[in-house]
Amino acid sequence: MDPRIREHAETIVDHSLGLSAGDDLVIRLPAAAEELAVALHELAGDRGANPVYLNNSDRARRAYLRAREDDFETADHHHALNEEADAFVIARGGPNATEMEDVPPETTAAFNRANKPIQDARLDSDWCLTQFPTPGQAQLAGMSTDAYENFVYDAVSIDWEEQHEFQAQMVEIVDDAQEVRIRSGEETDVRMSVAGNTTLNDDGQANLPGGEVFTAPVRHSVEGTVHFDMPLYRQGREIEDVRLRFENGRVESFSAARNEDVLAGVFDTDENARYLGELGIGMNRAIDRFTYNMLFDEKMGDTVHMAVGSAYPATVGEENECNESAEHVDMIVDMSEDSVIEVDGEVVQRDGEFVFE
Repeated sequence: MDPRIREHAETIVDHSLGLSAGDDLVIRLPAAAEELAVALHELAGDRGANPVYLNNSDRARRAYLRAREDDFETADHHHALNEEADAFVIARGGPNATEMEDVPPETTAAFNRANKPIQDARLDSDWCLTQFPTPGQAQLAGMSTDAYENFVYDAVSIDWEEQHEFQAQMVEIVDDAQEVRIRSGEETDVRMSVAGNTTLNDDGQANLPGGEVFTAPVRHSVEGTVHFDMPLYRQGREIEDVRLRFENGRVESFSAARNEDVLAGVFDTDENARYLGELGIGMNRAIDRFTYNMLFDEKMGDTVHMAVGSAYPATVGEENECNESAEHVDMIVDMSEDSVIEVDGEVVQRDGEFVFE
């Protein structure tokens, strides 16, 4: 076994989950990640935890969604599993990053609505979403398999204590703030209140790799326009040049240069999919290139991301409304040039450089 796989598993078990004796652990991995599954099972045994192993197959899910098409129901047995488990490990790493390309957006939206209670139950537990490097994802990133493996393991194996301290400087700035303004180029100028909400330090626990500081905007406060100039993959399709216009927190108009119908399907999932649930600031300098993988891309230094749809409850203050949706779709703005982040009128990042660097 590649020793980096064992190190990856140890980081998941000890740093991300803090797995303990008696914990009921769900391991959901693609077939390609069997060696990671082996390492996780060995560590679960050593820690006295109780693992259940599920295969995460995009090809199987595609077959199901295309066969059923609509009228989905919340699967009670799946819901029960998520309610009873103490911890989850979920890894991406299928052989084909575009496997879901021919599933209609409205089918995916209906499935997501039915599965929201299952997702909510998982989010109430300890969980870690990570990546297993595969040739399919390497190809999407435009990298050799070996280079992509190095990229993934370098990003997940950094000194997380040091990263936490670096990011804590930004947490301190945003956590007591009233308003954040993002400006980039000629098309992005958006303001939002974060008053009363909590800013979290993502240091490789729920997401591995971590490397962002994030919070929730006050639901009706978002005003302005955003050009998400970095593409994203959604349902196996590339969405390019997304432009959103916000009024009173809601997306009132949108466009995309490519696969706009997929974006429209996101917004049609439910009413709250048109509101922002997250503002994130990328701070992981070990992630130094775009790879069409949001788990990594949103953590890059010199970026901010905003997610339409559900907010993480832990980021929403008691006096504020938590946006609840079956969607959570992150989109990225490149902040490396002609860009600033302002917090309560003070510039805290200019052209990708923070004031404390």
